[in-house]
Amino acid sequence: MRIYQLDAFTDQLFAGNPAAVVPLAEWLPDEQMQQIAAENNLAETAFYIKKEEEGHYHIRWFTPTVEVDLCGHATLAAGYVVFYLEDKAETDQIFFDSRSGLLKVCRSEDNWLTLDFPADTIQKANVQPPALLTSLHEKPLLVFKGKTDYMLVYESQAQIEALEPDFREMSTVPARGVIVTAPGDADSGVDFVSRFFGPQSGIDEDPVTGSAHTTLVPYWAEKLDKTELTARQLSKRGGFLRCKLNGERVDISGQVQLYLTGEIM
Repeated sequence: MRIYQLDAFTDQLFAGNPAAVVPLAEWLPDEQMQQIAAENNLAETAFYIKKEEEGHYHIRWFTPTVEVDLCGHATLAAGYVVFYLEDKAETDQIFFDSRSGLLKVCRSEDNWLTLDFPADTIQKANVQPPALLTSLHEKPLLVFKGKTDYMLVYESQAQIEALEPDFREMSTVPARGVIVTAPGDADSGVDFVSRFFGPQSGIDEDPVTGSAHTTLVPYWAEKLDKTELTARQLSKRGGFLRCKLNGERVDISGQVQLYLTGEIM
């Protein structure tokens, strides 16, 4: 089986979020796909198979420990593989069927790829797991709960940069992960910044989390009264995203860099 490793949401290697992509002719047993993801030891490994309809695929995502419902950066990486490495598709849009519904990936002339994902629905979390706040050691302004994640809003970018969570304590929070966010400061050049912590899903801090922006973009679009936004995820590797709110959908755009091609024996 061919395997690719790519860095997503970055214009340079060794930045952004690394993902493995494994094209398949038919599905492997779930246990074997989970073992491959554990062996890769990346935040996500995406597997996909081609469907009969032209430009349509079925995609699944695995962390080192669990299968997840949605992953942005691995979908961006899989789109790159389809467009430039495997099918070398002539069309500028493809579709992935997934546990989160139908996902569209488009490419532009400047080689940016855009994910079309369903927007998350969030509500204020008036009742919060105690470990959610104590594990972060810094009280937020607001706490929201989306479909799979908690989102904590802080006053400043500096607070987001300074957070040092207790991941063992945070791992007890019943969620896929925890998003922390704040407005971008004057020097950042972006509308908002974020970090994503997911010890519950086998990764303490995810470098760049496309799916988290389905939660972030609706919030900041309303807060800043604009539908087109720029974002930076403040992990050690870092990542840059261009986002747009389209009603109940979110466009999440980024670049991808190919790091490795290989074979699974």
